[in-house]
Amino acid sequence: MNPSSRVTVGGDYMDWGVNNHYRTYKDDHKSMMDLALISNMDPVNIGLGCSEKPIPVTSLKPRKKTMTSVYLKFFETAADGKTRRCKFCGQTYSIATATGNLGRHLANRHPGYDKSGDAVNNSAARPTAVVKKSQPQGKANQVDYDHLNWLLIRWLVLASLPPSTLEEKWLVNSYRFLNPAIQLWPSDKYRTVLDEVFKSMREDVRALLEQVSSKFSITLDFWTSFEQIFYMSVTCQWIDENWCFQKLLLDICRVPYPCGGAEIYRSLIKVLKFYNIENRVLSCTHDNSPSAMHACHTLKEELDGQKIGPFCYIPCAARTLNLIIDDGLRSAKQVISKIREFAIELNASTVISEDFIQFSTAYQEGTWKFPLDVSARWSGNYQMLDLVRKAGKSVDAVIRKYDEMLGSRMLLSSSDKSVVNIMHQYLEPFYKTTNNICTSKVPTVGLVLFFMDHISETIATCRESRHSPEWLKGAAEEMAKRARNYINQVCNIFTYMTAILDPRIKGELIPDSLNSENFLDEARTHFMRNYSTSHFSSMSSAYNAQEVEDGGSVSFAEEIARKKRRTSMSSATDELTQYLSEAPAPIPTDVLEWWKVNSTRYPRLSVMARDFLAVQATSVVPEELFCGKGDEIDKQRFCMPHDSTQAILCIKSWIQVGIKFKFKSTEIDYERLMELAAAAAATDNSPASSEKKQK
Repeated sequence: MNPSSRVTVGGDYMDWGVNNHYRTYKDDHKSMMDLALISNMDPVNIGLGCSEKPIPVTSLKPRKKTMTSVYLKFFETAADGKTRRCKFCGQTYSIATATGNLGRHLANRHPGYDKSGDAVNNSAARPTAVVKKSQPQGKANQVDYDHLNWLLIRWLVLASLPPSTLEEKWLVNSYRFLNPAIQLWPSDKYRTVLDEVFKSMREDVRALLEQVSSKFSITLDFWTSFEQIFYMSVTCQWIDENWCFQKLLLDICRVPYPCGGAEIYRSLIKVLKFYNIENRVLSCTHDNSPSAMHACHTLKEELDGQKIGPFCYIPCAARTLNLIIDDGLRSAKQVISKIREFAIELNASTVISEDFIQFSTAYQEGTWKFPLDVSARWSGNYQMLDLVRKAGKSVDAVIRKYDEMLGSRMLLSSSDKSVVNIMHQYLEPFYKTTNNICTSKVPTVGLVLFFMDHISETIATCRESRHSPEWLKGAAEEMAKRARNYINQVCNIFTYMTAILDPRIKGELIPDSLNSENFLDEARTHFMRNYSTSHFSSMSSAYNAQEVEDGGSVSFAEEIARKKRRTSMSSATDELTQYLSEAPAPIPTDVLEWWKVNSTRYPRLSVMARDFLAVQATSVVPEELFCGKGDEIDKQRFCMPHDSTQAILCIKSWIQVGIKFKFKSTEIDYERLMELAAAAAATDNSPASSEKKQK
C-alpha cells in the first residue's frame, strides 16, 4: 500500500491516502510531512496547503489486474519486451510493473485519459490542490497546486504584471502540458487576493510610521495610463534614530477629473490622514507642474492655519535640470538621431559591433561595451555625442564597410561633427553633474543646490564667451532662464536651513542667492524656538500651574528654572555657532555617518538635522529620470490597468523595502514555498526516481 501524505489545515492534520478517506489527526506529529506554510489561515479563502473543498477519496481495495488490463492500451511495449512506455508522456516502466501502478500513473499525470469512460476508477484520487508523487523509501512528496498560484502572485507583483496576464491561453496550456492537473485561479481571484494583501500590508506601513519620531518629507510623482487615468504616487522619507535614510511609498491614487490642483490636494490630504502624518510633514517636493504647485500651496495654507509648524514645498531639481539640458540639446537633435540609428545597428549585430571594437582598438579610440545606451533620455543622448567625439574614425570606418546595409545617410558631415564636438565639450559638466547626483547616497538639498549653482556658472560662461557660436548662445539663454526660475523658487529660509545642515556645504559652499545674513538670523530663531527648548515643555506647564496656585507670583523654583532655561538656550545657540564656525567636511563625506558620529557634540542641532536632511531635492529618483531605467518604469505604469495599479505597484514597492508579504494579517512564507518546490523537483529528478522510471 502506498504511504499516505498529510497536509496541515487549521492546526489539525488531514491524511490523504491512496485507498482511504481523509481523516484528522491532532497528535503523532513526528511521522507527518508538514506542508503548513501559513498558520491559522482560513483555507477556504486562499487554499494554501489544501483544496478549497476537500474532496473525499472513495475507499477502494486494491485488486490484481491481469496483463489484459485496460491500462495497457495506453502503454506500448518496447521491442526487447523488457519495458513499457506511456503513450502520453513517454515515461517507461519495467515490464513487471503492476498494472495498478500504471493506472496510478495515468490518473496522476493524465487525468481524463479515458474519454470513453472505460477506465478503472481505483487509481489514486486526490484533492484538487495537492499532487502526490511516488518516492522511494516509502515516502510521498507533495506539492500543493495552490502553492503555484501563490508563487504566481509573487511573480505578478515583482514583474508589475496585471492578473489578466495569467488568462493568456498559451501560458495556461504550457502549465497543463507540464502537469494536466494544474488549475490556475481565475483572474478575479488573483485580484481579490492582491487587494487583501494590499490592505494587510498597508496596515503594517501605518503601524511602522507611528513608530517614527522625526519629521517626514514627502514627494509627488504623476503619470497617465493607457486608459487615460491620471495617477499620483505619494512617497515619504525620513531619517531614523540610527541615522539611516528611509523611503516608503505611501499610496498610488487616482486623481479624479479634471485632475487640477484642487483634486490633487484632496487626494494628497486623504493619504496623509489615513497614515495620520498630516501634522508631521515638513516638506513636499513636487514635479514642477502648476497643478502640483497649487495643491502644495493649498496644503501649506492649511497647515499654517493650524499653526502646526513650518512647512515648505520645493520644485524638483532633477526635472528642472533635465529641461535645461533639453534646451541645450535642441540644436543637435537631428545629428543625435542619426548617430542613434547607427548605434542601434551596432547593438543589433554582433558582427558589426565586433568590427567596431577592432577599429576602435586599431585607432586607439578607447574601449566600448555593448549594448550601447540608445535611450532617448539624457544618458543615451550624451552616449551618442560621446561615441562620435571619442570614436569618430571607427564610426566612419564601420559605416563605409557596411555601406550596403547601413547606407551612406549615416555618415556625418564635417558640420555635423563640428556640432557634436561643440555640444560634447559644453555639456560635459552637465553629464558629470547628473552622474554625481545619480550616484550620491543621499542627494541632499544642499548638495544639489551646490551643483545647480555650478550649472548656472557654466551657462553664464558660455553666454559670455567670444568663442561660442550664436546658435549655442541662444540655447544657453533659454537654459539660463530655467535655471533662474528654479533658483527663485527655492530661495527661501527653509532651503537655507536645509543646506547649511549639510556638513559639506554649511555657509561656505551655499549659493550666493541663499547666503543672506537675514536667513542666518531666521535660522537661529527657528532653531531655538523649535529644537532647543522642546524638552522643557512639560516642565513649563507645571510652572505655569504653580504660578496660578500662588496667585500669579513667581516662586523660588520658577526663578531657578528660568535661569536654567536661559542657559540651555544660550548653549543651544552656541551649538549652531560652533557648527557653522568649523570648516565644511570634504564632499565625499557620508553626511548621515558624519551626523551619527557628531550627534553627541550637537545633541539639539542633530535633532533638527534629522528632520531637515530628509527633505528631498528631487521628486523622483534621479537615475529614473536621466537614464534608460526610467523607460521600463514608464512602460509598466502606462500598461497597468486601473483594477491592478494601486495594489501591484504598492505591494512591489513595500516588498522591496522589507515589508512582509501578508494575506489577512498572516505572513506568506515564500521561502518555504520555494523550498518545497525545489524539494519536489529534486525528488522527481533523483537517481532513485530515474532508476525506477527505467525499470
